[in-house]
Amino acid sequence: MLGSLGHILVGLVDDIMVGRLGAVELAATSLGNSLFFIAFSVGVGFSFAITPLIAESDGAGDKEKGRSIFQHGLILTTLIGVGMFLTLLLLKPLLYHLDQPDEVVVLAIPYYEIVAFSMIPLMIFQGFKQFADGLSQTKYAMWATILTNVVNVILNFVLIYGFWIFPRLELVGAAIGTLISRVVMLVFLYVVLARKEKFAIYMKRLQLAEIKKTIFRKIIKLGFPTALQMLFEVGLFTSAVLLAGTLGAFPQAANQIALKLSSSTFMVAVGLGVAATIRVGNQKGLKNYVELRRIAFSNFLLILLIMTTFSIGFMILKNILPTIFTENLEVIEIASSLLLIAALFQLSDGLQAVILGALRGLQDVNIPSVITFIAYWIIGFPLSYYLVRNTNLGTFGIWIGLLISLTSSAVMLFLRFNYLTNKLIKQKNGIT
Repeated sequence: MLGSLGHILVGLVDDIMVGRLGAVELAATSLGNSLFFIAFSVGVGFSFAITPLIAESDGAGDKEKGRSIFQHGLILTTLIGVGMFLTLLLLKPLLYHLDQPDEVVVLAIPYYEIVAFSMIPLMIFQGFKQFADGLSQTKYAMWATILTNVVNVILNFVLIYGFWIFPRLELVGAAIGTLISRVVMLVFLYVVLARKEKFAIYMKRLQLAEIKKTIFRKIIKLGFPTALQMLFEVGLFTSAVLLAGTLGAFPQAANQIALKLSSSTFMVAVGLGVAATIRVGNQKGLKNYVELRRIAFSNFLLILLIMTTFSIGFMILKNILPTIFTENLEVIEIASSLLLIAALFQLSDGLQAVILGALRGLQDVNIPSVITFIAYWIIGFPLSYYLVRNTNLGTFGIWIGLLISLTSSAVMLFLRFNYLTNKLIKQKNGIT
């Protein structure tokens, strides 16, 4: 959970420290990160395919198979990182055509360009992280993300505001800090894994003759639908940012505050979802479906307890949390109202993330992709758009749409997992 949370905390720290410069600057980081996180979600979705395949091979005790999957996965995530960086550069002109305030776009462009380049080290890191996670060795990625956040805070302080010999670079300084911290994160994790004897067999590089199209196809077959799942959800929340931007810089800044806080709790759920993927993948390798189901339901219960705590926290602190980002009273007032909706969808958001992780462990990804598309883009986005354009709810209307979509996703995904696991148990017991 800490390892997953670390990714979002880098952007959260950027927003908190940039927010002190003004609401327009905060809105600019929101816009600059919008396209980046869509691309990142696609890349992460592909990398998630590595974890259940490694977990299954680990459960079966097949290290050579695990090595092959890891090395092929690392090649794939590196290529995706480069490809996503180039794609983000090509999409840069799109920022001028999203009906956003001019002053926000001007500030967002240089921030966006630098953060886009950080996609390369970030995706290579994901290759290593998902491999280690699949072996149940999650602590190394956790330490790497903690380190990157410490580095990011220090660099942000000296580069955003100017300190000692360092110039005051404001948003550009935040972007440079993010880039350097992500390079540090990658180097740290690589050095740690390379020095541990238990990873030695996996770290041995593939020879050219060992590279097989069938392994790439296996990872892509599992990773592409998972990438779509991530794209559908992150795309929905990015659309919420853009819809808020059409209402002005202040509503967009308030939307970004609520979004960053809810995204932080969501990443806790993603981390527990990775745990569900690992443990379900292990039991799938052992073909112990009763234990698989018990483990998964334990994860579902745990995330409900955790997200209930976050929900209560959002309700109690709704007027205090926005002040961490800004002193603008109008932005604080809008953000506090959005946190009420965010508090309501904590349970469904967390539950659907962990159920997706459990389904990923079963290597069931195609139907869940369809489910998430229906929940987010057939139900959620049209509702958000309608409420913004045809009512006086403003950003509050956007978040009502998010609440309905996440709840729909959680219910449908739970029904899917319940059906599949009961079917597997009956098949093993010879019941038709």
